[in-house]
Amino acid sequence: LQRTLNNHFEALILFTLAVVVVTLGDQSTPVTQYAAWTYLAARLLYIPAYAFGWRPWRSAIWALGFLATLVMLVAALI
Repeated sequence: LQRTLNNHFEALILFTLAVVVVTLGDQSTPVTQYAAWTYLAARLLYIPAYAFGWRPWRSAIWALGFLATLVMLVAALI
């Protein structure tokens, strides 16, 4: 579970950057809001996925959170 916590902090850095870009750019839309909620849900699901060794779902859940962060960044920059 310590590795899960470390992974959360690493993912949080990019997510925080996305939130700052969306907020300071005044680019909040339903797309960015859904992406933020998707990120949150993915990170919450990642904990039991990691703890119980749900393979390959753990990687899929991680990728969903990462994709949600990228969607936020791209939506804010368009």
